Amino acid sequence: MYSRRIESKVWDRLRHIPAVALLGPRQAGKTTLAHAVTGARGNFYLDLESPADREKLGDGLAYLTAHEDDLVILDEVQRVPELFQTLRGLIDQGRRRGKRSGRFLLLGSASSDLFRQSETLAGRISYLELGPLDVLELPPENHTKLWVRGGFPDAFSTPDDAGSMTWREDFIRTYLERDIPQFGLRIPATTLLRFWTMLAHVQGGLFNAAQLARGLAVDGKTVARYLDLLVDLMLVRRLQPYQTNAGKRLIKAPKVYIRDSGVVHSLLRIRDYDDLLGHPVCGDSWEGFVIENLLRVAPPQTAALFYRTAAGAEVDLVLEMPGHGLWAIDIKRGQSSRPEKGFYAGCEDLKATQRFMVNSGTERYPIRHNTEAIGLYELAGMLNKLG
Repeated sequence: MYSRRIESKVWDRLRHIPAVALLGPRQAGKTTLAHAVTGARGNFYLDLESPADREKLGDGLAYLTAHEDDLVILDEVQRVPELFQTLRGLIDQGRRRGKRSGRFLLLGSASSDLFRQSETLAGRISYLELGPLDVLELPPENHTKLWVRGGFPDAFSTPDDAGSMTWREDFIRTYLERDIPQFGLRIPATTLLRFWTMLAHVQGGLFNAAQLARGLAVDGKTVARYLDLLVDLMLVRRLQPYQTNAGKRLIKAPKVYIRDSGVVHSLLRIRDYDDLLGHPVCGDSWEGFVIENLLRVAPPQTAALFYRTAAGAEVDLVLEMPGHGLWAIDIKRGQSSRPEKGFYAGCEDLKATQRFMVNSGTERYPIRHNTEAIGLYELAGMLNKLG
């Protein structure tokens, strides 16, 4: 089992808050982490994908009241949205009896936005996200392997690249054929696979609904709905553009990234590191890998954006962090690469307080215009300390 950075945060929240929701895509390690965190105290586990466990909650109020002294772990809780009203009542009853923390640990493979569509637990719940493995959870010598295979623990830890590819293909198939239909959405698996693969081909590109719609023979609204679904399932990241009144013509379309690099490579049939280096998506895959790793370790309430103008000013990643200013980040894979003129222009437009170019190396050194070259591991460490 891998040591996860978020473990201490889960335990800390449980000591102060009645319910903690641990969210993340399937197979990211939520259930394993939940048992590790709660192993020191009594806990009661229900898998809400199991018909037998769902049956136990036929009278959820009575059943969960009987376990009032346990920490109740509810896995895949988005499957039973009507349960949230019961949890709200139980939490409020417990508060009146002095049980104010550590009641429920909710595990879900959908975003917190979907949770909030259910009965509100505002003031009673704290949300944490557990993604796949990141660069701070593995030694640096494994980071290339992490980029190629992605961070899902089972995909990363298989003995060879072929086994990892097989695992990721099964992971994609399971989402398409089993998990997505559970949300009541009637989208043909072959259509959604084509859409997902199209996103892999344009990894890090501006979202062009009309172009994708033509390729799928559907309308733009349908394509937008497909994207919303993959974002809600925490499989795709929609990076919004930075908006400012600087008198510039700004790009307003979001950029879209498949969040796990291993899934990108599987959809594009990239089997190993040599295949990746020879594929046109290599640079965009690296950009998505860097962005995802940095955002997993950034401080809470960080706003993640990108900046691009019609005149050519561009910053790959803009981080607005309360108390830490605005950081502008350029992403290049080659160790000898340098930022282009547009990056420096973007930094001036944004009045960035910190300017970095992330590359695949390990050295940190100044370049020009108050910009530093830095490795992904070191920059991720810097952001993690701020949180």
